[in-house]
Amino acid sequence: MSETQMTFSDVADHNSKKDLFLVIHDKVYDATAFVDEHPGGEEVLLDVGGQDATEAFEDVGHSDEARQLLDGMEKGKLKRMPGDPEPNDSTSASKTDSTTSPSTTGSDGSMGIAFYALVLLGGGLAFGAYKYLQAKSASESK
Repeated sequence: MSETQMTFSDVADHNSKKDLFLVIHDKVYDATAFVDEHPGGEEVLLDVGGQDATEAFEDVGHSDEARQLLDGMEKGKLKRMPGDPEPNDSTSASKTDSTTSPSTTGSDGSMGIAFYALVLLGGGLAFGAYKYLQAKSASESK
């Protein structure tokens, strides 16, 4: 690992198959040698070449082995400058998802309760109809 610092403008110049840098979690990686070996194909890397690829990297759910491969490709750290894009960190996206998740669960939960209440109501009506018909049948047979 290197302590070299690079800016987004430095990284942006390296966006071709023969010269490809990626930013993942504010670390700069030289993925040039890995382009042809990438299991997802070269297009995936070229789409995020010279950019912050953190979100794309985390969304795929890379293995521990893939994360270890990054260590060998590290060129340095990203030095953020005024006007640079905000970090594409998936942890902030997952925090947003977790705050909206309870309301979604609440909707599903209330729908489940409504269904349960409907089943109970239907069962009660069916039982009442059964008892009514039984009483009517008993009174007619007398």
